[in-house]
Amino acid sequence: MSEYVNSKENIYFIISLIFSLICYALFIVCSIGIGLVYLLTGLILSFLLHGLLIGNLKGNAVKISNKQFPEVYGYIKDFSNTLNLQQVPDVYIIQSGGILNAFATKFLGRNFVVIYSDVLEMAYEKGEDAVKFIICHELTHIKRNHMTKNALILGSAFIPFLHTAYSRACEYTCDSFATKLIPTGAIDGLLALTCGKKLYTKINITEYCNQISYEAGFFTWLYEVNSTHPNLTKRVKNVIDLGAIQNHDNTNEKSKELIC
Repeated sequence: MSEYVNSKENIYFIISLIFSLICYALFIVCSIGIGLVYLLTGLILSFLLHGLLIGNLKGNAVKISNKQFPEVYGYIKDFSNTLNLQQVPDVYIIQSGGILNAFATKFLGRNFVVIYSDVLEMAYEKGEDAVKFIICHELTHIKRNHMTKNALILGSAFIPFLHTAYSRACEYTCDSFATKLIPTGAIDGLLALTCGKKLYTKINITEYCNQISYEAGFFTWLYEVNSTHPNLTKRVKNVIDLGAIQNHDNTNEKSKELIC
């Protein structure tokens, strides 16, 4: 499925890795001693904070399994096998105060996926394909080793726009993989992130995509180039171009007929 990898992802990763290696080398050469103390302190703090996140999940979130939300666990297991993941990641549900999101992370070599509770609620309100798309998107981050790669290129973060450009390319890659596997969930999965688990069914998709042109401007561009994620208008248009299929009737046209 290499054809679904965003063309810029590998390029940005290589550039970021080169700058990171140079940065690490200069840091070691120029700052031996106190510099290494700062580096080690930063690594230890990062490790502890990440560990606390995982501890919070294990102590407070609900772990999905074949006995806990078994139908959702079935989706996760099937997609993990389809993506040829070495093992099914640990997946947790956590209350988020109404925020619709999910994310993947890694700790001590183990992969984790966190699904905010309101996302999962969509599955029980006939939004199963949207939820499948979001799950598959996060599993693709694991498939592409994005968490490990981000750690390797951390030294490139001081290069303006480079680190965020790589992150946005990774998001497009994950959208592409997920659209290939769940074409009927891509549009709804993304629209739900921008308008909530109920109103997303009312969005005029053509008009939303048209915002790319008539809402363009300097600050729209500036926000995106500093963001880890592409603007949602562009992500929706991208999945439509990839063959995403509208899974509800909120316009007179089918998504494949949309011209954005």
